[in-house]
Amino acid sequence: MVTFLVTIVLARYLGAKNYGLLAYSLSLTSLFSIAGHMGLSGLVVHEIVNKPDVQEETLGTSMVLKSIGMVLGYFFLFLYALLIEGENSPAFYLIIITGSAILFQPISVVDYWFQAFLQAKYAAISSIVSIILSSVYILILVSLSYSLFYFAVANVIQAVLLAVMLIIFFELKSGISIRRLRFDKGRAKDLLSQGWMVYLGSLFAVVYLKVDQVMIRWFVGAEEVGVYAVAAQLSEAWYFVPSAIMASFFPKLIGLKEVNESLYYVRMQQILDLLFIMGFSVAVIMTFLSEGIISSFYGSAYAGSSSILVIHIWAAVFIFMRAAFSKWILIEKALMFSLITQGFGALVNVVLNLYLIPRYGGQGAAVATLISYAMASFFSLFFYSKTRRFFWLMLYSIMSPIRYAYTIFASLRLK
Repeated sequence: MVTFLVTIVLARYLGAKNYGLLAYSLSLTSLFSIAGHMGLSGLVVHEIVNKPDVQEETLGTSMVLKSIGMVLGYFFLFLYALLIEGENSPAFYLIIITGSAILFQPISVVDYWFQAFLQAKYAAISSIVSIILSSVYILILVSLSYSLFYFAVANVIQAVLLAVMLIIFFELKSGISIRRLRFDKGRAKDLLSQGWMVYLGSLFAVVYLKVDQVMIRWFVGAEEVGVYAVAAQLSEAWYFVPSAIMASFFPKLIGLKEVNESLYYVRMQQILDLLFIMGFSVAVIMTFLSEGIISSFYGSAYAGSSSILVIHIWAAVFIFMRAAFSKWILIEKALMFSLITQGFGALVNVVLNLYLIPRYGGQGAAVATLISYAMASFFSLFFYSKTRRFFWLMLYSIMSPIRYAYTIFASLRLK
């Protein structure tokens, strides 16, 4: 909500073109930061839960691997800005400033410890504090009429504050000093050998999440990026919900799988039902409210965002369910399917963007996003024997409103 409100102020203040440039630089930052993800997120949580005696080596090794990746990511981001935008362009400096935030992301590995021991609230508090303080910074800049480049620093401030808060909570709650985390070559080989497929899958996931804004900048221009970014941010703002839900359930599902597989799938079905109903409800509500939200909060300069939002928001249905599938892949040790499905989605997204963006601008990018999410997170699961069972679980969840309505109606008739 804080981000939503600050985005309104920022988008109105900067205007569609400048806001588009800022959104473009943030999208590039997300794309190049994937170099440091290393496919470690769910994998490290899984390792900490199952091997708590070596958690210091697991966390320390993960931090070193992510640091190497983030430095490489920033280097290639710099090269992109230099070669594509040119060192004298405004976009070059925006990209360099916003991109420096990825250098602080390796600290986020301590969040894996919080997830493993069901203490995610401390990571949530850290995020909230960093968002609020960086938002205050943005509002001060707006009130003082500062230029675009100062707003790019907000991304760095948020990353620094988040890193500091995570370290403080980790020191207080884990009983482990961050100075005791250590790199182990053997653990590094083990983590990379297990995580490389998830890593490539994450790369593809970020491609079809953020490449649309980059391609709009190439084919249409910065102003259209700004119009599209407003709609995409309103849509993507909901994506934290399934991630938070699955982060809470994940350690319990790991244990349940070992002791009672039938109950494990019952719980998975219930979680999928919940995620689908939430995603579907969000899509319906935002579809009806999109025009009013855009006109009331963002103004006439972003009128085109409403038609984009009506399309883009329906991707939430598949994103919400994908959160459960991502954890299922880790539990079932079916990491190859993360790579296959995400790669397929990225390919579909890029191909559709190449065709649709030059013809339909932001609306075309939204259609490409929706189709690619549906293909990667739902339809593609049917074609592999290992994932077909999860496809049927998803399909059963899509029917959950009818199922629950029938159950309620039947119970009322019996009464």
